[in-house]
Amino acid sequence: MSEHESVWSDLQGVPFSQGYLDVGGVRTRYLHAGADDLPTLVLLHGSGGHAEAYVRNLAAHAAHFSTWSIDMLGHGYTDKPGHPLEIAHYVEHLMNFLDTIGVRQASLSGESLGGWVAARAAVDHPDRVDRLVLNTAGGSQADPEVMRRIVTLSMAAATDPTWETVQARIRWLMADKSKDYADLVASRQRVYRQPGFAAAMHDIMALQDPVIRERNLLGEKEYGQITAPALVLWTSHDPTADVAEGRRIASMIPGARFEVMQNCGHWPQYEDATTFDALHLGFLLGA
Repeated sequence: MSEHESVWSDLQGVPFSQGYLDVGGVRTRYLHAGADDLPTLVLLHGSGGHAEAYVRNLAAHAAHFSTWSIDMLGHGYTDKPGHPLEIAHYVEHLMNFLDTIGVRQASLSGESLGGWVAARAAVDHPDRVDRLVLNTAGGSQADPEVMRRIVTLSMAAATDPTWETVQARIRWLMADKSKDYADLVASRQRVYRQPGFAAAMHDIMALQDPVIRERNLLGEKEYGQITAPALVLWTSHDPTADVAEGRRIASMIPGARFEVMQNCGHWPQYEDATTFDALHLGFLLGA
């Protein structure tokens, strides 16, 4: 039997808070760790995800940053607006979140959809982004096969959140398919069992529609406008795009640093938190 991995044990010993803020009328859930007078870091999860994506990273980052992991608009336990969600909606919510916590500038680190949102925020609001990390980030291309896979797995899990459907969605994120990820599955299953979540997932999946996705994609023009110091982090086993795509993104961002983590899938911050934290903090702290 493999060792049980628990979200709670990841947080044991970590001084953190969980709560809700009114963010421009949107009840927004957060996890927070670190002193308020430290520089601010906001961690953004991927499509269909929630703040627990970063439970293994809060302790290391809280020593240096006022660290926030939020349920993004329409996700987790944050309010669901009831309409298809495009990148501008997420960016507006993120900027309103910074306003709500009283922060003018923050470092942003996003995984998958979160990276797409963080990159767009850095383009549209350069004065509000200190440093930028794009972690297996979306938004640079439209791969029909990957888009179909995301929709199929996500809608199956949200429409009928059995252990098997939710576990399949979690395992898709990981390089190591042998683990059961029981605590992550249980956490996400509870999220997906909220009344009306299937409709919310349909709104989240809007960016997998080819027409909607096309008008939200980032290209050479957009990436070229990013002025914040940037790290593009990719993995050897990412299920959404190969290393070459990550390197291509980095090549379009002026002065961007590019790193590859081995033996990880779409959640390197979880699968190899030790390596991720060292790389991530090294960059964020200016090393």
